[in-house]
Amino acid sequence: MVLFTFLLFTGFVAFYATWKLRQDNLDTRDGYFLGGRSLTGVVIAGSLLLTNISTEHLVGMNGSAYRNGAIIVAWEVTSALALVIAALYFVPRYLKMGLTTIPEFLEKRFDGATRTFVALLLIISFVATLLPIVLYTGALNIEAIFEVSDLLQVDQRVGIVITILVVGSIGAIYAIFGGLKMVAYTDTINGFGLVIAGLLVPVFALISIGSGNPIEGIKLVFENSPEKFNMVSMERGIGEGARTAILPFEVLFTGLMINQIYFWTMHQSIIQRVLGAVNLKEAQKGLLYTGLLKILVPLIIVFPGIIGFYYFGESLYDNPDSVYPLLVKKVLPLWLTGFFVAVMMGAILSTFNSALNSAATVFSLGIYKRYIHKTASGKSLVNIGKLTSTFLAIFAISIAPFVANAPEGLYQLLQQLNGIFFIPIASVIIAGFLFPRVSSSGAKIGLLFGLIFYVIMYYIVEINLHFVHIWGIEFVLNIVIMHLVSALFKKDKKFEIVDEGVLDLKPWKYAKPFSLILVVFTIVLYIIFGNI
Repeated sequence: MVLFTFLLFTGFVAFYATWKLRQDNLDTRDGYFLGGRSLTGVVIAGSLLLTNISTEHLVGMNGSAYRNGAIIVAWEVTSALALVIAALYFVPRYLKMGLTTIPEFLEKRFDGATRTFVALLLIISFVATLLPIVLYTGALNIEAIFEVSDLLQVDQRVGIVITILVVGSIGAIYAIFGGLKMVAYTDTINGFGLVIAGLLVPVFALISIGSGNPIEGIKLVFENSPEKFNMVSMERGIGEGARTAILPFEVLFTGLMINQIYFWTMHQSIIQRVLGAVNLKEAQKGLLYTGLLKILVPLIIVFPGIIGFYYFGESLYDNPDSVYPLLVKKVLPLWLTGFFVAVMMGAILSTFNSALNSAATVFSLGIYKRYIHKTASGKSLVNIGKLTSTFLAIFAISIAPFVANAPEGLYQLLQQLNGIFFIPIASVIIAGFLFPRVSSSGAKIGLLFGLIFYVIMYYIVEINLHFVHIWGIEFVLNIVIMHLVSALFKKDKKFEIVDEGVLDLKPWKYAKPFSLILVVFTIVLYIIFGNI
């Protein structure tokens, strides 16, 4: 029964996406890399949600919530604020310029060398951090639920490696042969499947705890550990203990929002869906719908971890990343387990193939066409994109088994590593829009300084600051250094955004009211859950 429901849902997703793409031309640049610029708001929202939410969230964030409570929820609810900024400020400008990649903007604003530098950083960040952790957490979850090692009669570590190989290979096939539109359609179905399946886990758990009454179940879980529901952490972000703190509340006002703005307005694997929108109206709808989902998604990626504490107590404190798979196995009926694992597989594939597609886009258009074959045709660029995806997939699959045993959990590890790349890139892009005095020389020095500063402060000096505080300091120093260097070297010509006439730029008439609702909703959540 488990295998049947798994194959049924997985087969349906593959069939539906293939059928939708039956008449699409995937041999052109826009057709392969941007889905033919035909994506609508619902498809964008579903794809954004599943590109973002993968097993490193389901496993990692629930594991963190089990051990540390709801403070980890800040990563999710503050995303809504960044999505508002994306919808109202950045994306209208991206679409006006007709961009295919974010590094493209840096060439328009600064120069080709800045674009290339950032393109290389993006590819490295995908392969060295995101892809391996997504594959490993996905394999961990599938192993815990399906017991692959027992089925194959091998050691558990070998079972996880086999699962990584299979999942990584399937994800690569989606990305290589289907392009962005295949990824987006499979994401949409799996995204809504994830919401349904993810909500079923706490619902079934609460029904069981409350002896048939989920409201009674919530009451018992709350009474068992009310402190776990508090979203405001009293951890120290400065001084002794700051380096091991999960998410002190004060970091929301230093580096956290810089990270969120980067991820939701500048990260290639996220913004590529929006660049593939049919018009600005649908792009804004997709972003703002995602903002609403991000406020609600803690019910799937945080609340189950707190329920896990009710069931398991402190018995899994040394292995928090096993909490979610064990909870799923405990509360879901057998006939639903196959559907859940299929959705989990979709979440893994989504993030994995999205990153592959984005890395291939950045390499093909930003490096190959610029330096290797300047007159390459659209079909040639697509072939290079497929080859790049293949190579990067093999590399990511090879290093995925080595990310096990992160001391503070896998999600925390991912965020710490992201700081190496995200903040320097964010500072340069923000400077490109907001500070006209910053020149190409200043941008390159700022990028280099940011990379070195974070590595030295966090990994070599091991300063007693929470890593998100280091992000905030790094961002400010980057902006200052870019201005200083720009004052010393020759000025660039004045940059102006030119309308390339690629899309209809009429905004969604409800964009601003919807944005206001998201901002108010976020503040109210912190007021309600900030003093438990």
